[in-house]
Amino acid sequence: MTGFPTASAVRAARRRDRRVYTRSHPLLFALLAAVRRRPVVRVGRAVLVSGAEPYRQALTRIPLDRAAAGTTGGAARELSGGGLLFDQDGAGHRDTRRAVAGGLGADGVARLRPVWQAVLARRLAPLGAGLAVDLVPLARELSGATVRALLDTGADPSALAEAAADAAAAAVRDHLPGPRLPGAARAAAEATARLEALLAGGEDDDAGLRAMLAVAAVNTTVAALPRAVAWCADGGLWEQAGDERLRPALVTELLRVVAPSPLLPRVAAADATLDGCPVRAGDRLVLVARNAVGAHNSPPDAHHPAPPAVAQLVFGAGPHACPGARLARAQLDDLLATLAPHRPSVVRARVDRRAALPGWRELTIRATTADVRTETRA
Repeated sequence: MTGFPTASAVRAARRRDRRVYTRSHPLLFALLAAVRRRPVVRVGRAVLVSGAEPYRQALTRIPLDRAAAGTTGGAARELSGGGLLFDQDGAGHRDTRRAVAGGLGADGVARLRPVWQAVLARRLAPLGAGLAVDLVPLARELSGATVRALLDTGADPSALAEAAADAAAAAVRDHLPGPRLPGAARAAAEATARLEALLAGGEDDDAGLRAMLAVAAVNTTVAALPRAVAWCADGGLWEQAGDERLRPALVTELLRVVAPSPLLPRVAAADATLDGCPVRAGDRLVLVARNAVGAHNSPPDAHHPAPPAVAQLVFGAGPHACPGARLARAQLDDLLATLAPHRPSVVRARVDRRAALPGWRELTIRATTADVRTETRA
């Protein structure tokens, strides 16, 4: 077996990836670091959940108030009038999830794959000529083109991705720890209206649902793909990425470690207990995915991957599992397969201080077979 990263390479990769938290979401990073050693911590009416098993139980055994203020569902209902995948209960929630999952299953991914593969081929072609490529606009176009095909809309992929990013920056980030800016609710509503206008159309049109699906797909993709590539470049993982036997495990490991949605804000709808900690109806549950999957202390390694039940937690669990997990893995797998022959290094990286999720504003790479690497830090 080959492709074992050195300790120094792992430290370099971890240092760079930590910057997306410390420079764009410093309060969030402080929260994640403060609670990572305890599976469950109560702070007033908030219960912070960092342990893998309590995290799973919170999503599978505790009834959740899907429309509570400060949760993803609450934001969806406030912005779009309710009835969305993120805030529905009971049969309505199950029916909507079933419809979405149908488009994101094996057949759906096979149908969508040529869409993002065309973007990869065109956007990454300059690497073969020794030119640099910024992965952030690539990720935006890739996600926008995929969402456009998934939702069967004629919107321009880049415009769609930009609108989804604006809506997330105005709405989703408003629910993360930290001060909230004046006028945030109005800005969120306006951004979502612009996105819905791009996605409107169709006999059974539900612009609100389509908008929230676009927000979720675009923002997690743009956050995850460049960070995963940076880990491969800095952490010495290109050999694993180029091995067809190892790459599927590496993809799962990278998604576990970058944890695109590092925490899930939820609200308990009934009394319960998590790891001995009483939970009361109305308590805010802060489910820290990054800690639950060990992203802070266990680097990605296809030779020794985390147990599947743990790695899967970055996509939720049970009835709250993300239906786009298969799509996310397929996109990252294709990106790594395309990049591995070039073994690119990072030549410039700038943190996105505005984005809803921790990520890069610029992540520029260049193909290299040399040992000399140059980076401009921001």
